[in-house]
Amino acid sequence: MIAGAGAVGRSIASELLENGHEVLLIDKSPEAVSVARVPEAEWLLADACEITSLDEAALERCQVVIAASGDDKVNLVVSLLAKTEYGVPRVVARVNHPKNEWLFNEAWGVDVAVSTPRLMSALVEEAVSVGDLVRLLRFSHGEANLVEMTLPDEATLVGTRVGEVAWPQDTALVTIIRGTKVLIPDPDDALAAGDELLFVAAPAQEERLEELLSAHRRGRRRQRE
Repeated sequence: MIAGAGAVGRSIASELLENGHEVLLIDKSPEAVSVARVPEAEWLLADACEITSLDEAALERCQVVIAASGDDKVNLVVSLLAKTEYGVPRVVARVNHPKNEWLFNEAWGVDVAVSTPRLMSALVEEAVSVGDLVRLLRFSHGEANLVEMTLPDEATLVGTRVGEVAWPQDTALVTIIRGTKVLIPDPDDALAAGDELLFVAAPAQEERLEELLSAHRRGRRRQRE
């Protein structure tokens, strides 16, 4: 179920339908309920913040709820109801304003919070930053983040095998992007300058991870803007 049938909600619905999912779009605005735009989806003209509406939608049947409206208050209420009243296994919520991001956590029923402003700023940082850890996505339910760092030329880990690195606790290297190749990390793989490393890491370990990856070779002084 997708709460919010605006441009974002409809786009998500179209993608999911193409991948073989069944999708229900809910919006309380008659102008937003445009069946012709996503004819393969089910539609419901209703307020997704009302229990009666969610009963009508048979939310207990849903495996995933996406709170995709342009109002953070609505997205939080939908997330909380979906998780606590209907036991939906996975709840994904859109964050519209960065100042509200701290609210989108397990206490409000959110498993994954997607902040468009943060994603855009992260993509900019990722494009221009080498040697700095960039947070790409926060996984609310697991208290972990998806983070990325491009290994600088002077890093001490250049040439070190993955299996020889003492990674911080609660940190997992999930992917190495090397040029046009996406590599599944192998203990015998040697890290190379320019590698884009993607980790799932606990927030408390991010500083230690950045220090480990960006440490300069002996004789070089670490500098940051």
